[in-house]
Amino acid sequence: MNPRALVAAGLLLSLARAEPAGAFQHIVKPGETLAQVAERVYGDARRETVLVGANALDAQGGTVIAAGMRLEVPAPGHHTVIQGESWADLALSWLGTNDMARTELLAHANKGVPWVPPVEGQEIEIPAVVTYLAGEGETVNSLAARFWGDPNRGWELNSYNHRDGALVRRGEVMLIAMPGLRLTEAGRAEARAAAERDGASGGMALEQQRRGDAELPQLLADVRYGRYAEAVARGNRLLGGGALTHPQLAIVHRALLEAYVALDARASAAAACAAWKSNEPSPVLDPIRVSPKIRAACDAR
Repeated sequence: MNPRALVAAGLLLSLARAEPAGAFQHIVKPGETLAQVAERVYGDARRETVLVGANALDAQGGTVIAAGMRLEVPAPGHHTVIQGESWADLALSWLGTNDMARTELLAHANKGVPWVPPVEGQEIEIPAVVTYLAGEGETVNSLAARFWGDPNRGWELNSYNHRDGALVRRGEVMLIAMPGLRLTEAGRAEARAAAERDGASGGMALEQQRRGDAELPQLLADVRYGRYAEAVARGNRLLGGGALTHPQLAIVHRALLEAYVALDARASAAAACAAWKSNEPSPVLDPIRVSPKIRAACDAR
């Protein structure tokens, strides 16, 4: 797999309290391109980069898609606020950490401020998050221009990813939140049709969980044999689909923890460790069998 692949990853860490993510499947029609799909569902052909990421497609040279192919279409998730939840609580559950950058992003995406809790019963929008594996010679400013259309917002990427410096190392994992990613009316209609097609009584969730069971052995093999970029892509693709059970989430995040450590993506490794702990009933890192780097990534929080 090309290590420059993008993978949408709405980090769904609190499925017991949250509504399913808004992702749905689009079946490619004859002659259809990624740009046309993006224009239809997002109202912007440039959003094809999100589709490339969600489906682990090669971003180089205009990816060819075939009629009948099923594309995962990322969309904002939603959560109904319960009593006592703060923006920091929600950022920790949904975005991996409750630091100020992510807490502010979630609050601002819902026209709130971090120091005023959301109202009980309020439905909030959870922005999609794209996990990007950097290529040669990229900077935070070039990534901000590519995803947000503003090269002057590179500092925000640094803050969100707990890093410093303009240059992004080849293979470095960058998390890019997409709070502006919304569906058009046609996109919402297609999402509703997809839900009816796959069954409104949990059929989509069941399909995702079965897909998780099928892919988890391959994810673990990717990590075992040092295919860390592939592991990151596969793991985040599973997360982006949503509806995984807590045991499945624990396995995915534990694998991502090891892969991110191997790629020297420290902030992402720490976030993966926190997510693993939140889904694993007895999270223990055996000091004999687990490397010091992995233990240090968990202690870094």
